Amino acid sequence: MAAYTPKNILITGAAGFIASHVANRLVRSYPDYKIVVLDKLDYCSNLKNLLPSKSSPNFKFVKGDIGSADLVNYLLITESIDTIMHFAAQTHVDNSFGNSFEFTKNNIYGTHVLLEACKVTGQIRRFIHVSTDEVYGETDEDAVVGNHEASQLLPTNPYSATKAGAEMLVMAYGRSYGLPVITTRGNNVYGPNQFPEKLIPKFILLAMQGKPLPIHGDGSNVRSYLYCEDVAEAFEVILHRGEVGHVYNVGTKRERRVIDVAKDICRLFSMDAETDIKFVDNRPFNDQRYFLDDQKLKNLGWSERTTWEEGLKKTIEWYTKNPHWWGDVSGALLPHPRMLMMPGGIERHGSEDDKSASYESTKMFVPSSKSTGSPQKPTLKFLIYGRTGWIGGLLGKLCEKQGIPFEYGKGRLENRSSLLADIQSLKPTHVFNAAGVTGRPNVDWCESHKAETIRTNVAGTLTLADVCRELGILVVNYATGCIFEYDAAHPEGSGIGFKEEDKPNFTGSFYSKTKAMVEELVKEFDNVCTLRVRMPISSDLSNPRNFITKIARYEKVVNIPNSMTILDELIPISIEMAKRNLRGIWNFTNPGVVSHNEILEMYKNYIDPNFKWANFTLEEQAKVIVAPRSNNEMDASKLKKEFPELLSIKESLIKYVFEPNKKK
Repeated sequence: MAAYTPKNILITGAAGFIASHVANRLVRSYPDYKIVVLDKLDYCSNLKNLLPSKSSPNFKFVKGDIGSADLVNYLLITESIDTIMHFAAQTHVDNSFGNSFEFTKNNIYGTHVLLEACKVTGQIRRFIHVSTDEVYGETDEDAVVGNHEASQLLPTNPYSATKAGAEMLVMAYGRSYGLPVITTRGNNVYGPNQFPEKLIPKFILLAMQGKPLPIHGDGSNVRSYLYCEDVAEAFEVILHRGEVGHVYNVGTKRERRVIDVAKDICRLFSMDAETDIKFVDNRPFNDQRYFLDDQKLKNLGWSERTTWEEGLKKTIEWYTKNPHWWGDVSGALLPHPRMLMMPGGIERHGSEDDKSASYESTKMFVPSSKSTGSPQKPTLKFLIYGRTGWIGGLLGKLCEKQGIPFEYGKGRLENRSSLLADIQSLKPTHVFNAAGVTGRPNVDWCESHKAETIRTNVAGTLTLADVCRELGILVVNYATGCIFEYDAAHPEGSGIGFKEEDKPNFTGSFYSKTKAMVEELVKEFDNVCTLRVRMPISSDLSNPRNFITKIARYEKVVNIPNSMTILDELIPISIEMAKRNLRGIWNFTNPGVVSHNEILEMYKNYIDPNFKWANFTLEEQAKVIVAPRSNNEMDASKLKKEFPELLSIKESLIKYVFEPNKKK
């Protein structure tokens, strides 16, 4: 079989243990290959693992989740990926007993997303799926021949079950769609950079601290251990010489009991194994032995190079020199750790010049019946769309005032790839959508620009919501309450307002039609907080978009009570809603209603005592506008319950608009 030569390789999970060694090896040995690594930087990942590759021109790091279909598709296309080496997974068996759904999400769903992206793009020439020897289940204690690649899969714990499930998907895509897949199943791996939830680094760090080494059960369980650089070489061989459609065991015939591993480490640290080894409760199920037949891989030209003694000494030397590589790992060193796997992960940074720096804590949380604390909330970072808009501009000023890092989006809402580029660049905690077409000077513009209105108000909003849903980001979407009009159930002057669950009943303008349409669709996205703004007013009476400024310039106005939004009070509340991660639909108005005449009377009393105006009827108004206007009362009790300090519309008008502008 001819050797395979890749061009652009995507390595998932490459800030983790094994994948970082593979990535660094390929970057170093093959300068003509472009290596793109994708990692969400979960608790067991560390950017410092990739320091050897950081400055290489053929290396690129992308922070992201394989569960994001948009991101994966974007990377495959924009980076012209022809090869995927899929390492990303949750791998610690102890965790799988306590958080099995997270394993299903990462190991099965994440793999499925990758496979579907490969099918859709149609450009992948190799898909190397990294599995585990644990899918075979337990090997008989007296077996002299190890499991070969065609052996039955009999997983015994949630972790190995998800890996077996992922394998089935890989095999199915290979057979159904002709995807060029290769699967590997490996023994235990050890060496530098490994997160200390695993046996060998845990024992080393505990020994460095002079603490006893905890062993599950009686320590008779047998495992095979391969040194990380030997494994990296195995993947290099499989990448270039592996045959499509085949499975390769990556293993060793040299087996060790867990008790013997502990004794070897005690010996190298001059500890007394009799007193410094502590036996603790076993796992719910702990396979006695895994044993592989690795002849098929050896036939490709690979063989184990590092002896156990040599590899263990190298590993101890590395951890001794890098005791703070992972920061505070006290939670991982417990006999039965239960790491809370945090979506989005933790970034740990380091530099070649400052390897002794005090690095960021791993932020591990170990549940305890005595603990009442909660994890520290991540730092806020906002991405805002609608830079040139009124609300978007106010948002930016408020973020500056509150010290919240933010950037305005550069992409167009209807362009998925540009949205992904914005999000990938900023890595926001929240996205605010204050972009939309309302028309200039008013909504009549939309009647003659329907395609443009649909593109932004409907397609753009849905695209942004969908992209953010894939990435697990909350979207605060500034919508409109101009989708209702007074009716028999909500008559004018009755005090009965439209509630969040009510269906829109106003279709008089094309603008309102698009906003009602998109609101109905956006309800299906659980990551969106929709805020129904109405007739917005602010203290800036020079702004032509201000409702007061508008009607003060009209020769005649109608006189109808309406719900309205005082932006000076409510925009800060929208930021607080983002901080609280509130979702769903909210009537985003001050409680109560105010009529045109009441506002203009206040304007006369506070601003211009000589101001005069005249009224006309809706019928007369209809003669000078293209599209009818919405008039209604919104029920703001839901918002008032969440924010009891919220003022009524008339109180808010006086406090935030007229008092600050009062003529002296």
